Amino acid sequence: MKIEEVQSTTKKQRIATHTHIKGLGLELNGTAMPLASGFVGQASAREACGLVVDMIRQKKMAGRALLLAGPPGTGKTALALGISQELGSKVPFCPMVGSEVYSSEVKKTEVLMENFRRAIGLRVKENKEVYEGEVTELTPEETGSETGGYGRSISHVVIGLKTVKGTKQLRLDPTIYDALIKEKVAVGDVIYIEANSGAVKRVGRSDAFATEFDLEAEEYVPLPKGEVHKKKEIVQDVTLHDLDAANARPQGGQDIMSLMSQMMKPRKTEITDKLRMEVNKVVNRYIDEGVAELVPGVLFIDEVHMLDMECFSYLNRALESSLSPIVIFATNRGICNVRGTDMHSPHGIPLDLLDRLVIVRTVTYGPAEMIQILAIRAQVEELVIDEESLAYLGEVGRQASLRHAVQLLSPASIVAKMNGRDNICKADLEEVSTLYLDARASARLLQEQEGYIS
Repeated sequence: MKIEEVQSTTKKQRIATHTHIKGLGLELNGTAMPLASGFVGQASAREACGLVVDMIRQKKMAGRALLLAGPPGTGKTALALGISQELGSKVPFCPMVGSEVYSSEVKKTEVLMENFRRAIGLRVKENKEVYEGEVTELTPEETGSETGGYGRSISHVVIGLKTVKGTKQLRLDPTIYDALIKEKVAVGDVIYIEANSGAVKRVGRSDAFATEFDLEAEEYVPLPKGEVHKKKEIVQDVTLHDLDAANARPQGGQDIMSLMSQMMKPRKTEITDKLRMEVNKVVNRYIDEGVAELVPGVLFIDEVHMLDMECFSYLNRALESSLSPIVIFATNRGICNVRGTDMHSPHGIPLDLLDRLVIVRTVTYGPAEMIQILAIRAQVEELVIDEESLAYLGEVGRQASLRHAVQLLSPASIVAKMNGRDNICKADLEEVSTLYLDARASARLLQEQEGYIS
């Protein structure tokens, strides 16, 4: 008898810089745990961000801004990602970098406004009549062409739907058949059809067809409960930018020129203030009627010192708007010039905007904290490393930077494999350290050596 192991078909997640961050690592009373959710240290900053998360959940922080300030490599971006993880997937989180605003096609203020709108969600609740179930039959019925000739056209389509409670046979319009083909619906799929619009949505394959060793990347869903014909509350999450973009894009006709213009990739164009105001009116009406609920999200602007005076004055106005998200800035600058001016200001931000911000300070990690972070990174990257090597890497991090120490982990694991070992030892790290310079060592060499063009 031959028995083989079947490898899992689940995709491996690509490991990024902040893959290990799963939240802020706070206890129920809001105090920071020493080591939790991938976070080490920065207790006061994490507790401050935890209060911000609570205020966002209670919708008490719309139109306010937070500044994360601290030296490079102290976890400012990690804190912002921790906030987004704590808020969950239903709250919009829109990250951007200060230099993104400098586009050749769109004004700086337009880029900022677009990201502001992306960070504001709208939860729309609708009661719809739907037919839902597993497809048991799908037969298009044809008739002779009305214009004569040999062509045949579909007059209607007969579809059988099955739920836990019973089955129903429906006779549908031929236009719905086109939607069924577009959704690639086959017998055995679970679908729902909206009674009013005729829209078809394929939910997935019925789990009755699932087998243990199925290699298809198919999503299997249980057989729907209740009757085939039912009233269902459908909740949709959209952002204000989605609504702006949908209304800004003109719907083309059926003629050849319209089709050609739809196929051609359009240039990025600005959405006018007039259109946004109209969208806001509709949104406010929906909120007043109780059809929709506003979900203020988070706009995270990293490297905020890259913005100039125009952007800062625009942010002042945007923060006062009634439809405004929570804005989190991050910077590693001390007292420097505001971009494009001779004006000195803390963090490169004008004083009038700084006055509106709550500032959270991040501090440099100590050697023990660095060793803990490196151990977490090694675990995430599935590397085996001993205590002596971690202590050596911690010393490298203290002398150079934490980022440099983290970057030495992967090359050291390859060197260890070349030497016929699975675990990283101190000799591998010493070998890798001689191959790669850190920023300070490189700067020292530049001062000592001549021959570079200055």
